Amino acid sequence: MDCIFCEIANGNIPGKTIYENDEVRVILDINPVSYGHTLVLPKTHCDSLLECSEKTRNAVFEAAQKVGRHMEDVLGCDGINVLTNIREGAGQTVNHFHVHLIPRYTKKQKPDQLILEFGENDPMDLDQIASELIIKD
Repeated sequence: MDCIFCEIANGNIPGKTIYENDEVRVILDINPVSYGHTLVLPKTHCDSLLECSEKTRNAVFEAAQKVGRHMEDVLGCDGINVLTNIREGAGQTVNHFHVHLIPRYTKKQKPDQLILEFGENDPMDLDQIASELIIKD
């Protein structure tokens, strides 16, 4: 295999595994932005959410839900960001679909360095955008 995340997900390269089943492995991120930052890695390769099968997508998000609930119970976090990056332009650095679970600590009781900022754009023509994006089956 040429994919580092395939190697980790399938146990060929060690990682700090916190959950595993037949479809996924959940590991601690080696460059965490918060205390408990994890990655949900499918054992089957696909480049991103947009290319993965329904089975893989469901397995990843079922594991993310299970681990996220556990994080809330044991870490005392105030929330969790669930994030996947698609393509380099959005910050994807490994071409293997994965989901970040990033516990958030608003009272700074544990390390939390993630900054998400939502600013205001100039007004946009929502009718034009909708006409470009509407899906017709």
